Formats: sequence, structure tokens, C-alpha cells
Amino acid sequence: MARWLTAPVPLGRLAAFRTLVYLFVIGDLLHFTSWVRGHADLPGELYRPLLVGRLLPFPTPTPALVYGVFAALLLAAAVAATGRLPRLAGGAVALLYLQWMLIAMSYGKVDHDRFGLLVALAVLATVGRARHGDPTRSEAAGWALRATQLAVVATYFLASWAKLRYGGLDWITSATLTWAIIRRGTVLGDALLGAPWLLIAGQAGIVAFELLSPLLFVLRERWRYAAVGFLYSFHLVSFAAITISFLPHLVAMTSFLPLERVRPVEWVRRWWRRRRSGGAGQRAGGGAAGQPVPVPGDPPVRGPGERAHRADPQ
Repeated sequence: MARWLTAPVPLGRLAAFRTLVYLFVIGDLLHFTSWVRGHADLPGELYRPLLVGRLLPFPTPTPALVYGVFAALLLAAAVAATGRLPRLAGGAVALLYLQWMLIAMSYGKVDHDRFGLLVALAVLATVGRARHGDPTRSEAAGWALRATQLAVVATYFLASWAKLRYGGLDWITSATLTWAIIRRGTVLGDALLGAPWLLIAGQAGIVAFELLSPLLFVLRERWRYAAVGFLYSFHLVSFAAITISFLPHLVAMTSFLPLERVRPVEWVRRWWRRRRSGGAGQRAGGGAAGQPVPVPGDPPVRGPGERAHRADPQ
């Protein structure tokens, strides 16, 4: 089990995952959870902290706390995204984002799409420096990604358990998705209302694949990537039908992918070098590649395909 939990992976994979996660945190603060800042103006009596907020000494939100966490988290995530101070900056992001989620979710609504991301932030802070494209394999990096993968799978499996625990088989056989579409449907969702049997089949399929999600760990690599692709497609359809994206969860799920092969910065550098070398070659050659360059004083140089002509007699 220990060997499986710490199976080494390339450090380049962890570096790419780390950058993606911290950039998402910045985007999350500025866009997806920008509404959390509104909780700064709520009275403290409305604050009902989640269990972790009751077990740990997190303070009741105040305007100073909310805006202070927002600013500090932006700064720490920006530093962590560069790969600098991975443990210090990463640890700060993990604690500050946990506080941010407590501020967000302790007033009634609790989202379960953040669990994988929170685990990812916690374990990323345990790994030292990692460079993009580094093929060196690391057990520490492997453990961080494996822990995130376990959190992703647990999100699916425990979601199905909650459905069956609180809704029983009625969750599968009733109008669960119909109700969701009526509340927040789209053009696609509204079209599905005309086929209730399809929605019930979809409910059964959702519970089935969530219960079977632990099989991701026993699939061969090719089939595992296919299964992860199916999960992404499921969330795409969910967003298209009922506008639920699970974006933080989707970011955490990239821990299953060979991210070391995706190197946009290196691609841009190569493109820029080719562009510069091409431009320099044209400037040095005076024209397109393969074309003769005229020199003052020399007779005209025939281009390709030109025929030689005898000089006219004087």
C-alpha cells in the first residue's frame, strides 16, 4: 500500500499541476467566489461554522478578516504559482483558502466540489521545488498527486452514498433531474424534460458510475485516461443542462493526467525562437531563402529556370 501511495511521478507533472491549481485559486477569488466578500457585511450571529471551523480556532468573519484573507490569498497564490517558496507560499495558500471556504460555506449552503481542491492545496505544500518538464521521478510528488486523486474519487463515491442514504432508491426513480432542470435548466435541459425516462436512466447512471469510481485506480493507463475523459464529458453535459460546472473538482481531477506533456510556456518560447530566427535569416540573406543575392559590380545573376542567351553581335 505504501508503495502504491508514493508511486513516483515526474516532477514536471507536479510542477504543472501546482501552477494550474494556484492560478485557479486566483481566478476563483476574482470571479467564481468573488461573492464571498459580501459576507464581510453580515452580522456575526449568522455565522454557523462548519465542523472544521468549530474544531480549529478560526475567527468569526469581520470586514477586516474577509478583506485581509482575500488580499493575502491573492498574493500567496501568485507567489506559489511561480514555483517559488513552494512550502511557505503553498502552506499559506492552503490555510488561507480553507479560511476563505469557511467564510463562504458557513452561512447555509455547502458545496462539495471543493474537497479535492482543498486536499490538493494541503499536499502541494509538502513538496519542494519542481521545474516544468523535469523528468526526475519523485515519491513526494507521487504522494501529493495520489492524495488528490483519492479525494477526487471520494467526492464521487461519497456523493452516491449520500444520495442513497438520504434519498434512497427514490433518488433514482423519482423526478430528481426534472426538478433540477426546472430550477436552473437551459435549452438543452428543457429539451430533456420531454423524455422523463431518459432522465431516470441518467439518474441511475450517475449513481452507478459514482459507486464504481474507485475502479479508476485499477484500470490500465489507457482505460484510466478514457474513464477520466468520460468524467469530464459528464460534467460538460451537466453544465450544458443545469449550469453546474464543478470547476474546482475538475481542476483537482487533472491529477490523473500526464500534465508534464503540456508545456504552453515552452511552446511559446519555441515559436518565438523560430519566428526570430526566421526573421534574422531574411535580414541577413536580403531575401527569401534560396534566392541569389546581387552584389554591386557583378553581372546579373539568372534566377532559377531562366535560359542563357547569347549576346547580340555588335
